[in-house]
Amino acid sequence: MELSADHAWTTLREYGMRRLAHDSFVRFRYGDGMSHSRALAFQMCLSIIPGAIALVGLSSVTHQEQLGQVLQLSLSRLAPGEGGASVIDVLGGGSRRDALALWLGLATSLVSLTSTMAQVERGANRIYGMERDRPFPRKYGRAVILALTAGALMVTGFVAMVGGAAIGGALAQVWDWTDGQHLAFDVVRWPVGFLLALVSTSVLFRAAPRRRQPGHTWLAFGALVTLVLWTSFTLALALYTDRSGTFGSTYGPLTTVMALLLWAFLSSIALFLGLAFAAQLEAARAGEPGPALPDVGPSALEEREPLVGAVGAAGIAALRTAYGLLRRRRR
Repeated sequence: MELSADHAWTTLREYGMRRLAHDSFVRFRYGDGMSHSRALAFQMCLSIIPGAIALVGLSSVTHQEQLGQVLQLSLSRLAPGEGGASVIDVLGGGSRRDALALWLGLATSLVSLTSTMAQVERGANRIYGMERDRPFPRKYGRAVILALTAGALMVTGFVAMVGGAAIGGALAQVWDWTDGQHLAFDVVRWPVGFLLALVSTSVLFRAAPRRRQPGHTWLAFGALVTLVLWTSFTLALALYTDRSGTFGSTYGPLTTVMALLLWAFLSSIALFLGLAFAAQLEAARAGEPGPALPDVGPSALEEREPLVGAVGAAGIAALRTAYGLLRRRRR
């Protein structure tokens, strides 16, 4: 029987939202979620930066200047603080580069995007408790398909919701939209972006791990967690970079790069936390004992002894005993 949204909702009510959130974070932590988030963020940046430069440049080479202008204006409006001018300079320089170099940059971006999807599989497998990924051809073949389908649609949906205002302004400026067309875009981008992000994230959650996954509607619960966290992190980062008087002055021309690095890291955390939520929800229905294996490592005293020596460890133990006696006497 394939697990669906009805089973997920029943399990969620029985297990408790607070307990599930706590256990999901524990699963994320012991699945090395932070390390996988850092690796995923790095791959995302390697995809975005050369890809944006190549697309703007190729739009000029292929005589599609209006598309390049839309991308350039959108990114400059999304850049925090004074970073918009730096974005325009960098992207403008891309249009003056050799066509071969631009195509190579686009190819590099696609390779990095494929590695991004492969990193999602690796992180998902560890969160689900599996130590081995798919064999190389299957892993990267699937990563290419995911990058061109679910990955691209997920990014489109997220950007439509959070960056839609900047994109709409750029489209209106380049193609001379009327006020009615601009308003229609602002209204439509929210439901369309939400559905694109939710459905594509559910597909990614089902296709990435090396295991038989529940149905898409079950995984939509984890995808919704990712969507809520991603939106919250993005808006909080935008508010911080917009209101902070020191962020732009500290990093200067690198402000946009630093904001991109932070955004990619927070987005990766949101993705793997959503995966951990879906995994823990499934484990709760199966009656598994906990989100992590029991701790069989050395005690705190055993860990401390090599650091401070036997004499130091004995002294610390004596101090702890004396402190306990003093507390009992005061009572």
